[in-house]
Amino acid sequence: MDSNNWLVVGLGNPGPDYAGNRHNVGHMVLAELAHRMSASFKTHKTNAAVAEGRSLPAGPKLILAKPNTYMNVSGGPVAALLRFYKIEPEQLIVIHDDLDIPFDSIRLKSGGGHGGQNGVRDIIKAVGTPDFIRVRVGIGRPPGRQSPADYVLHDFASAERAVLPNLLSDAADAALQIAAEGLLAAQQKFHAPSV
Repeated sequence: MDSNNWLVVGLGNPGPDYAGNRHNVGHMVLAELAHRMSASFKTHKTNAAVAEGRSLPAGPKLILAKPNTYMNVSGGPVAALLRFYKIEPEQLIVIHDDLDIPFDSIRLKSGGGHGGQNGVRDIIKAVGTPDFIRVRVGIGRPPGRQSPADYVLHDFASAERAVLPNLLSDAADAALQIAAEGLLAAQQKFHAPSV
């Protein structure tokens, strides 16, 4: 195992019908990372689309992966990717939407429960440990009486889309900083109150 290799998984649902959904923000962040690294996604035998590269010439190698499965069954491809690349769960970063975090905010953590996020729940089950890093991208709670299940499968509202590029950029920055400098350094930057 090369300790400078990181598996970065973006959660979402496959296919164009879901591409702009709030639930697919993990895929959107991976697209931003791949663009920065000039890497392109290719089909991989682990039932995922994979792009590999480095954000800096001497920086850590990032394996970006989007499972080809629906969100709720993301665990199988993630476990297969860890085995294929010989990466330990501690070097796994999962990027996903989070209803309990206000829109346009991100939170970083390692371990703990799944917080009701079914993709994370399935990864914990398949990998056998909750001890991996999560980049939780805030999408906020649904308005009024809209069900959370319905809310996450809708596209971002027009006002949200205006600031979405900044949110995706922050989440990409956080993933890169985790891989380069560790979780604590990234938390200190992204959790610090803005001045």
